[in-house]
Amino acid sequence: MRILIVEDDIKTASFLYKGLTGCGYVVDVTHDGEEAQFLSIQCRYDLIILDVMLPKCDGWIVLKAVRQSSPDTRVLFLTARDTLEDRVKGLELGADDYLVKPFAFSELLARIRSLLRRKNHHIDHFLTLADLSIDLIKHKVSRNKEIIELTPKEFSLLTFLLQNIGQVMTRAHIAEKVWDINFDSDTNVIDVMMRRLRQKIDDAYEKKLLHTIRGIGYVLEER
Repeated sequence: MRILIVEDDIKTASFLYKGLTGCGYVVDVTHDGEEAQFLSIQCRYDLIILDVMLPKCDGWIVLKAVRQSSPDTRVLFLTARDTLEDRVKGLELGADDYLVKPFAFSELLARIRSLLRRKNHHIDHFLTLADLSIDLIKHKVSRNKEIIELTPKEFSLLTFLLQNIGQVMTRAHIAEKVWDINFDSDTNVIDVMMRRLRQKIDDAYEKKLLHTIRGIGYVLEER
């Protein structure tokens, strides 16, 4: 497994490099965003560990570039930026996980192993519910034949819900299956993400498909 560390703090980068190479991973390190973009295009990485605050261009820009060139590469944000808005932004842009500094290496390693264990399963080309449709190959979403623009994580979230039509999904289950992370019980990241998804797929339409089950979670179904 090959990992790219994008970290401008030399001590932190060195700590990560020694720890991960000691666990058997092949590791490259860069300290700025521009080189990170170049490396992500030139080399095929299984996972990128990405800081947000970087010289030349920030981690948000790097993530967008990675998602365009290598959509299957796992990306884990490792950053001191710990606000809810930052977490939501990172996940919406397509990050697979988000870990805040300071961190325990054992937790980081567990998250890395979990991300790299993910397997791709065969799924149908199209998923539909009522007049809502997803083209999984072209990454297009439409409702009543109108194209809906979603972020990468909104797309993944909607795909997961469409694969489980009529099943009530708890916030913890959504976090585990869509992001492969365990959110703290006092965070409302999932609620924020669901609210943004609902605004795009439901608010402009008479028939509502995404429903909140108070105290439990969410369900996508036709009522």
